[in-house]
Amino acid sequence: MKLSKFKFDLPSDLLAEYPAENRDESRMMVVNRKEGTIEHKMFKEIVDYLDEGDVLIMNDTKVFPARLYGNKEKTGAKIEVFLLRELNGDNLLWDVLVDPARKIRIGNKLYFGDDDLVAEVIDNTTSRGRTLRFLFDGTHEEFKQIIESLGETPIPKYIQREVEPEDEERYQTVYAKNEGAVAAPTAGLHFSKNLLKRLEIKGVEFAPLTLHVGLGTFRPVEVEDLTKHKMDSEEAEIPESTADMVNAAKRRKNKVCAVGTTSMRAIETSVSTDGFLKPYKGWTNKFIFPPYDFSIADMMVTNFHMPESTLLMMTAAFGGYDLIMQAYKEAIKEKYRFYSYGDAMLII
Repeated sequence: MKLSKFKFDLPSDLLAEYPAENRDESRMMVVNRKEGTIEHKMFKEIVDYLDEGDVLIMNDTKVFPARLYGNKEKTGAKIEVFLLRELNGDNLLWDVLVDPARKIRIGNKLYFGDDDLVAEVIDNTTSRGRTLRFLFDGTHEEFKQIIESLGETPIPKYIQREVEPEDEERYQTVYAKNEGAVAAPTAGLHFSKNLLKRLEIKGVEFAPLTLHVGLGTFRPVEVEDLTKHKMDSEEAEIPESTADMVNAAKRRKNKVCAVGTTSMRAIETSVSTDGFLKPYKGWTNKFIFPPYDFSIADMMVTNFHMPESTLLMMTAAFGGYDLIMQAYKEAIKEKYRFYSYGDAMLII
């Protein structure tokens, strides 16, 4: 499968700058693979597509305020630092992206807040990537509190506005629990507490897993031959209780729905030879594109993704390339809202 097969023109006014007023009242396109049909619903109507004993696999990762603004020593130049992942908790070593990168060299010191926090650049990893050592005397807990107070909610760059106080709550699922993501698992943003309660009353089961979304999920694909694209690794954990719940549903022929591409990537990383889910703790760089045989999920909730993105490729692998590309044409015609704060697609 070639990269150019995933190209389409997306009008810029369809990029959602803000979420729907109520989480579960975004629109939901329902794509039926068996019938080849496309329907238009509201997200809260997902209740109608699930029955007692069906399982929703949900990514409970929590976004942390990963974007910091600081100043370079001596020159005072303003620098943006995007925290990607902690490499060593004891030494406060972090893998980061810096902007503008050309000014940031090994040995430079960066100051944040009213000099509440200082970091030293100790390595160049990529053109924009650096390793920072934070110079901080307090406990790890106190360090995290400082990051919490200085950091900004890392809403995606294509959103052309400043971060607003509401983003702290809305760029996070209502069931977020395990901190470590630098981007939200956006399919989950559509679930409200009320909707989860309605699903629970219906007898739908929730199977949590954790995949800490990194920026690699959004890294552009730069090779025409998709087999040559390398995904960045992301940390994942599938608890034994989740594997048991999913496998029990499969054995009794209930439906299993993966909420989001991140949940789907996690479960497809850890499948037994006979098609059941295994507990897992580690890293995954799994890249799913058509054609691909899925082992676990019968249904999938996802958002509307960028042209040529790995997320669109996985969606096309699950829904069928022709049907998904037809659905995207329809989404543009019907003015669905795209990307993180946009509308949802349910593939059944």
